[in-house]
Amino acid sequence: MQRRTVLRAVSAAGVVGTAGCLGLGDSNPHVVLDEPDRDYASDELPYPAWGQRVPDVTLPDPISGDSFSTRSVEMPAVYTFFFSHCDTVCPVLIQSLRNVQTHAIEEEYADAVAFFPVTFDPERDDRERLETYAAEMNVALDAGNWHFLRPESVDRAKATVEEEFGVAFEKTRPEDMDTYMFVHAAMTYLVNADGYVERAYRTDTPDPERLIEDLRVVRNG
Repeated sequence: MQRRTVLRAVSAAGVVGTAGCLGLGDSNPHVVLDEPDRDYASDELPYPAWGQRVPDVTLPDPISGDSFSTRSVEMPAVYTFFFSHCDTVCPVLIQSLRNVQTHAIEEEYADAVAFFPVTFDPERDDRERLETYAAEMNVALDAGNWHFLRPESVDRAKATVEEEFGVAFEKTRPEDMDTYMFVHAAMTYLVNADGYVERAYRTDTPDPERLIEDLRVVRNG
C-alpha cells in the first residue's frame, strides 16, 4: 500500500475538525453503515475513510505477546491512537473505548468486538507502563478483547500511525527529555470484520453511545 499523505491539520489540543454535510449517499457493498454526510469522497481524504480497506499493518501487543494483523481480525474492531503520558486528549479517547468495552461485557457481546489502541510512543509505552495504564483507565484486559498495540520503534510508529492511518503527531522538545509530550490529531476507526472502514470519527471526544449504536449495526449487518 502506498503511504498516505499525512493529515496535517493538528491543533495544540490534538483536535481535527469534523466535516460538513454533503450527503453523497453512494452505496458500497463492503460496508454496512450508510455513507456519512461530508464534504469529500473517501478517495479525496488523507486517511482511510468509509468503504476503504484498513491499512495492512501487523503490530505486537506487548502485554499478551501476540501480534495482530489489521486485515485478519475477523470481527468488528475499534482503533484509536494515543500515548499514555498524555493528560488531555488521549484519556478521553481511551475512556470512550473503555465505555464501549464495558457495554460489550455487560450485554454479552465482548467476544464479537476487538479494541486496538495504538501507541505512537514506543520509547515509554512498554509492557509494564501499558499494564499500569490499563489499571488506571479501568480497562478490562481479562475480557480478552482489548489489545494495546505498540510499534517496535519510533520510525515504525511514524510510518504506521502517521503515514498509514493518517494520524499526525509531533514530539515536543522540553529540556528534560523524559517529560516530552506530543501535539497530535485525534482519530477513532470502526472497522468491520472484513477489514473495511465503517466510520472514521475525527474528534477528540468520540461519543460512546454513537460508537455503540454504529457497532450494533455493523455486528448485525
